[in-house]
Amino acid sequence: MDQNDVDDDWAAALAEQSDAEGSDDVQAAPLEELTDDSEQKMGADEQRKLDAILDIPVTISMEVGHTQINIRNLLQLNQGSVVELDRLAGESLDVLVNGTLIAHGEVVVVNDKFGIRLTDVISQTERIKKLR
Repeated sequence: MDQNDVDDDWAAALAEQSDAEGSDDVQAAPLEELTDDSEQKMGADEQRKLDAILDIPVTISMEVGHTQINIRNLLQLNQGSVVELDRLAGESLDVLVNGTLIAHGEVVVVNDKFGIRLTDVISQTERIKKLR
């Protein structure tokens, strides 16, 4: 299955989900193909530096919530234990890249796999403020 097939599956699943929820205001965002016209504007050295940065792998994760417990309670956890988190049911998840919050979203299921639909992306200015 190539990337276009996967993209089509996601789009169809999102359309089905919005139809099932009765929400007509959710639409797939139009995505443009990335073109590499930077070589015309940049020298070879700058292009090589940019390529090196763009190839750095990052870890993206979704956080449902968190809590703090003491070690005594941690050691008492076993199969079937329930740990209460700081989030309400239905509240959006945090999307983290290398531990830094970049967006909020909601869980979707496509072809028996979990995914996340971004509902709010943190602005670049806010992300920079959090780094300080």
